[in-house]
Amino acid sequence: MRVRVLGAGAGGGFPQWNCNCRNCDGVRKGSIRAQPRTQSSITVSPDGVNWVLFNASPDVLAQIKAFAPLQPARAIRDTGVRAIVLVDGQIDHTTGLLMLREGKPLEIWCTDMVHEDLTTGHPLFHVLGHYCGVNWHRLPTGAGDSFAIDGIPHLTFTAVPLQSKAPPYSPHRDNPHEGDNVGVSITDVRTGKKLFYAPGLGEIEPHLEPFLRQADALMVDGTFWTDDEMIRLGISKKRAREIGHLPQSGDDGMIRVLQPLRATRKILIHINNTNPILDEDSPERTELNRAGIEVAYDGLEFIL
Repeated sequence: MRVRVLGAGAGGGFPQWNCNCRNCDGVRKGSIRAQPRTQSSITVSPDGVNWVLFNASPDVLAQIKAFAPLQPARAIRDTGVRAIVLVDGQIDHTTGLLMLREGKPLEIWCTDMVHEDLTTGHPLFHVLGHYCGVNWHRLPTGAGDSFAIDGIPHLTFTAVPLQSKAPPYSPHRDNPHEGDNVGVSITDVRTGKKLFYAPGLGEIEPHLEPFLRQADALMVDGTFWTDDEMIRLGISKKRAREIGHLPQSGDDGMIRVLQPLRATRKILIHINNTNPILDEDSPERTELNRAGIEVAYDGLEFIL
């Protein structure tokens, strides 16, 4: 399978439009070695022609413009995107749907809980009904439930429920449900190779461990370096884990989780603008390099 990172940043991207932290100020002025990043999304294909879009960020039009295979090529109105999989209902993963309102109905896969949020607290699906429309496909989250997507041969998908909170706008924000957030395991049945994608990952739950161990490539939550990153900067009063993100550092952080795994590619994605790993000369980035862990950037691409 072919994998392309469309956007590697967390909500707001990098630099964030209203942020003057060391990273954002540094990348604007050119005083640090860092690459700007749009908001988190990847796309996956079995053949380089037919693609599954994972999340639709507010930056989706710029991301499509930067990647020719998603652009029209076969008809007067056309795209290489055959389906869209939403791993949650967060604003930075769904607002881009409104940018895709022209043309045929969108083929969208998401859980019952995400569907509920996108028809109640943030009724994007109703709005889109007045334009292109939505063909909703229920994303199964039962143990061992896999699914296929029409037009995407040779790839199978398994959604893995993750502990998290629903988006702030959700009617059940303070009452988490299974399906508010998922990771997705993608298998190429021709080669047996597996990719595990989880841009929001707050805890390594027991049922998640087999998916991490069996993956040949991992693209997982890279939001924060420390649990108190936003607190120390005076930006927020909440810790990383409180908002559903496992920090990289610490005895039980993402670095310790990833190091013993067999995957040949271990990639952090959904990186917040405050995370020091964005500075390519930082000691934190050096630590990741020593551990064999990559930092995603817009345009990163590989074959699995």
